[in-house]
Amino acid sequence: MDANKRKVTTSKDYRVEIMTRLFLVRHGQSEWNAVGKWQGQADPPLSELGTKQACQAASQLPEFGLLASSTLERAKQTATIFAEATEWNLEDIVVEDRIKERDAGAFSGLTRVEIDEQFPGFLGNDIWPDDWESDTKLVDRLLAGLNRITSLLDQSSNTRSKDVVAVSHGGCIYALENLCGEKYERIPNLAGRWFEITATDITLGERMHLLPPEEETLADHLII
Repeated sequence: MDANKRKVTTSKDYRVEIMTRLFLVRHGQSEWNAVGKWQGQADPPLSELGTKQACQAASQLPEFGLLASSTLERAKQTATIFAEATEWNLEDIVVEDRIKERDAGAFSGLTRVEIDEQFPGFLGNDIWPDDWESDTKLVDRLLAGLNRITSLLDQSSNTRSKDVVAVSHGGCIYALENLCGEKYERIPNLAGRWFEITATDITLGERMHLLPPEEETLADHLII
């Protein structure tokens, strides 16, 4: 964590006053990532490359005392690979629905070209379909989900570490970064962001990349 990390006071008391360091990391490349489709809460699995990425990234994971995942297959597969590589009991992976990707509504399943054809002028102008999940709703459920995850760490007798690794999604990381005032910057597969979470605050830490730059994959601008 650097000395310039930014702290935001949340509007709700999500958990007891204990600070937890949490590394929120994006899953490996999915089959839809590979062909440039917006996913949202659609559930494509990891691509062959995504599986290889997760295996490679596992060796760079920080020490953790709890491993969590969203309910979407691409995240669960990534977390399973992490668990196997670190000798973590698969049954101890905490699966939390509230840290799944943003609902992309009518954009889900479309490429950027198809979105531009069907929704001209939307992308790049912060215009979204009516069934797009708002930042407010997304952040609210994310913080509630992270509350559950960190509370389970607080209750655990595990002495391995007091840090959490949670496999989630690009849109979730962007939303929390935005909450903390961070400028938008694309995040590749198997990169993530450290956060410190207490009852009333979420503090922005460093981004961390688990793959070398030449091995990273980036989707088209804004794809989630």
